[in-house]
Amino acid sequence: MTVTQPRQLDMVIGGELFGALSGDRFDVVNPATLRVCASVPFGTEQDVDRAVAAATRALPAWRAAPATQRGELIAALARLLEARADEFAAAETAHNGKTLADARFDVDSTVACLDYCAGTANKAYGQTIPAHDGYLVYTLREPVGVCGLIVPWNFPLAIAVWKLGPALAAGNTVIIKPASETPLTALMLGALADQAGFPPGVINVVTGPGSRAGHRLVTHPDVAKVSLTGETSTGQTIMREAAATLKRVTLELGGKSPALVFADADLDLAVDGSLFQIFANAGQVCDARSRIFVQDAVYDEFVSRFAERAGRLRVGDPTDPASHIGAITSARQLEKIRQYVEIGQHEGAKLVCGGTIAGELAAGGPGLFHRPTVFADVDNSMRIAREEIFGPVACLGRFSDYDDGIGKANDTPYGLAATVWTTDLSTAHRAAAEIRAGGVWVNTSEFLFNEAPFGGVKASGYGRELSMHGLDAYTEVKNVGIRLAGPMPSFEL
Repeated sequence: MTVTQPRQLDMVIGGELFGALSGDRFDVVNPATLRVCASVPFGTEQDVDRAVAAATRALPAWRAAPATQRGELIAALARLLEARADEFAAAETAHNGKTLADARFDVDSTVACLDYCAGTANKAYGQTIPAHDGYLVYTLREPVGVCGLIVPWNFPLAIAVWKLGPALAAGNTVIIKPASETPLTALMLGALADQAGFPPGVINVVTGPGSRAGHRLVTHPDVAKVSLTGETSTGQTIMREAAATLKRVTLELGGKSPALVFADADLDLAVDGSLFQIFANAGQVCDARSRIFVQDAVYDEFVSRFAERAGRLRVGDPTDPASHIGAITSARQLEKIRQYVEIGQHEGAKLVCGGTIAGELAAGGPGLFHRPTVFADVDNSMRIAREEIFGPVACLGRFSDYDDGIGKANDTPYGLAATVWTTDLSTAHRAAAEIRAGGVWVNTSEFLFNEAPFGGVKASGYGRELSMHGLDAYTEVKNVGIRLAGPMPSFEL
């Protein structure tokens, strides 16, 4: 498998490339082949301190820069990424294991996200407020300050830019901390910042373990905001650690998202869309529709068609255009998936497809692969229906009527996303209003838009990314009141 990025990459701090102060490095392993594909610095607390200092120095000039200038630089970064899309896609596949087609889609969507953010830089509007005659009252939106961006391993480039783009557009400086499994594209993106014309220190990238580099980023007194995409337990830890310095926090966390297939649904559409929603990116998606509830009248037919099509999905070499599903990103995640498949069988769910590791599919080595797995007759109280598996495992269950379906969809600690399959307009609107989730999609596999917000409720976190809501998350609102001719409170002396 050919990868075009350099074998050794370094951190980006203050516009320069650095190894870790300790001199230590760690290997990045291609999960499809289990071969080392790169070496990156083992950053620790001292490296984070160095990056925060660089971001702090750069902040005054960057926040004072004209908004249109900030937008132009973000657009310039988009053009550089666009020109090297094939290289970035190859690197994304190499460290993550996703198919090359998926990786290229991610790169293209990342370019589009940067272009959108470039256009928002001069649109952080305030408001004029008719508070009182004789007074001009208005608000300003100002940057929060230095922001720590903690990025997961499932969409390393795309989610980094979901955070980076609005943070920069609003006038903040940033430190990106990518996941240790997948640091390559963040480092490559950081290295493009100088070519795009960003002042040194505006964009910094530090690699290293979450227990050291990530922890320091969250607790550093000069970091004003932390944005995390990750597990719910990690979000809880960050909330506790950020409290000491009263950091602003945006958390996009785990999910156990439902799909409701009503009896009147177009089953061809529902089967195809539901397959994509759980098996895309090998099921390693926070808002994967892993709980699929089907109304009694069409349940057996749906299960039969869904399992048959799942069995036809091809798992294998991520660089092979014929592969639908690539590798699982880490051995730890593959073992977690394997354990949950065992749990599902012990709980009494019916295994109708898959259920096995597929190491023999590796491209030249014992890679990390798992076949698409479908459980039928899943009760919503089972662990496989309650806990996030984060892999290619679909849990199919029944519902009787509308109220039963909504009740089962909402019977979860999570609330990231949901899908409704129905041809009844009333059902669609009612369900969209009554399902407790950050987003509801109707009659479609999920398609995210830069113009629309993304985020969750309940244990799936809070705050929003993408859209103007994403820009607002990186701003503070300042109130300004100017007396023109109105009364003024004063002492009578």
